[in-house]
Amino acid sequence: MAASFSHADMPATPDRITLVLGGARSGKSRLAETLARRSNLSPVYIATAEAGDDEMAERIARHQADRGPEWTNIEEPLALANAVVKNTSTDRILLIDCLTLWLSNLMHANTNVPEAVVELTTVLGKTAGPVIVVSNEVGLGIVPENQLARAFRDHAGRCHQSIAAIADTVIFCAAGLPLVLKKQGQPINPEYAF
Repeated sequence: MAASFSHADMPATPDRITLVLGGARSGKSRLAETLARRSNLSPVYIATAEAGDDEMAERIARHQADRGPEWTNIEEPLALANAVVKNTSTDRILLIDCLTLWLSNLMHANTNVPEAVVELTTVLGKTAGPVIVVSNEVGLGIVPENQLARAFRDHAGRCHQSIAAIADTVIFCAAGLPLVLKKQGQPINPEYAF
C-alpha cells in the first residue's frame, strides 16, 4: 500500500531527484511546482514542449505567467541532458516537465531513444542541485492499436523505470491526490520492488 502524501512529508532540503508521475490533469505539475517553490532555491523550469500551434503557444504563455517571474524558463525539446548539465547548481532547483513530451520529440526526430534515456539518467545521477522530473504515466490503459503508439508507451515505461531507480522520491498523482511510492531512496513496499 502506497503512503499518502502530506506537506509534512516535504523535506526541508529537497531530495536530489524526485520523480512525479501521473495521468493528464492528475495534479502532477502543480505538485512539482509546489515542491520546487518550497525548496527556497532558485527555480528553473526546463520545458520540453514546443509551441506547434496557436493554442499550444497560448497554453505555454499562460503556464509561464502562472508560475511567476521568479522562475527561469528554458525550452529544450531534445537535448535534455545538456540542459540539465548547463543549469544544475547548488543554489538552483530544476523542474523538468515533461519526459513524455521529450520522448515524443525524440521519436519524431528519429533519435536513438534508449541512448538518450541512458544519457539523461547518467546526468541526473551527477547533478549539483536537486531536480524534479515530471512525466505522464501512459501505460495504464489499453494496448495501443498501432506500432508507433506501442513503441512510445514502451519507451515511456522503460524511461520511468530508469529514472525511478535512481530517484530518492517517486510520487504518483491521481485526481490531485499524490501517493508516495518511494521515499529516501527506498520503495514504500520493498517486498514488491524488483
